[in-house]
Amino acid sequence: MLRELNKHKVLYLMAIPAMLLLLLFNYFPMAGIIIAFKDFNLSNGIFASPWMHPIYENFRFFFTSDNWLSVTRNTILLNLMFIFVGTVVNVGIAILFNEIRSTWFKRTAQSLTLLPYFISWIVVGVFAYNFLSYEHGMLSELLVKFGFDKVDWYSNPNAWPFLILIIFIWKGVGYNSIIYLATLTGIDHTLYESARIDGATKMQQIWYITIPLLRPTIIVLTLLAIGHIMNSDFGMFYSLVGDSAQLYSTVDVIDTFVFRSLKGSGDMGMAAAASFYQSVLAFVLVYVSNRVARKYESDSTLF
Repeated sequence: MLRELNKHKVLYLMAIPAMLLLLLFNYFPMAGIIIAFKDFNLSNGIFASPWMHPIYENFRFFFTSDNWLSVTRNTILLNLMFIFVGTVVNVGIAILFNEIRSTWFKRTAQSLTLLPYFISWIVVGVFAYNFLSYEHGMLSELLVKFGFDKVDWYSNPNAWPFLILIIFIWKGVGYNSIIYLATLTGIDHTLYESARIDGATKMQQIWYITIPLLRPTIIVLTLLAIGHIMNSDFGMFYSLVGDSAQLYSTVDVIDTFVFRSLKGSGDMGMAAAASFYQSVLAFVLVYVSNRVARKYESDSTLF
């Protein structure tokens, strides 16, 4: 044991900062879970605040709300849509980039697809509003010019899951396809050469060589994404939807619901209870997904 530590001491020293960050931002905050069961007061702190009576009182606000089922459903369904549609698009874009032979065109295309990732959700929200606005939106003006009626997108809740999906993919596809592209560059090119000699078309090479070799990466990234399925991107949802109550039926998620409730009541215990509920449900989803994935690709699961 000591011999191994001494042999790899440089590597262990390099790992210390990452381990400290992991402890500081992922493990130490777990102590805050008890806020969900306390009558939290900022002046008393976490440990000096009294326990709730009954202890599940903070959960009652969320589970007795008329919206808890709808926001849970929206959170799960929207994030599942982001994961599966996003994975298909990300893999497709990575394969397209991998097939481009012109170096300058490939780099230009990658840069253009990566650029939206660095744009703030606030800026994207302003852009989306000016594009979709009923009165003076760019899309409304185009519809009128082509002889169609304007569409009031901010009064049409059924359209917003798909609008958010399009914006989500547009913003993240460049960044999310990088890992798949890195995997593709590591594939042995002799496999493709052998397939071409045997008369395989480009689509057959992709289907029988590229996709199977990408499958372990797809499974791992999907499982990691499922781990965050209950934690919606608050910045995205609030920047795009804001306080448009007409859209809550399809795009109101747990994070935005808790934020509005917290603004009104300032109850940190209620917010912690909702967060605890998200964590437990996310763990169950990851565990079940990992068990299912183990049956098909046991070497690519998380545990």
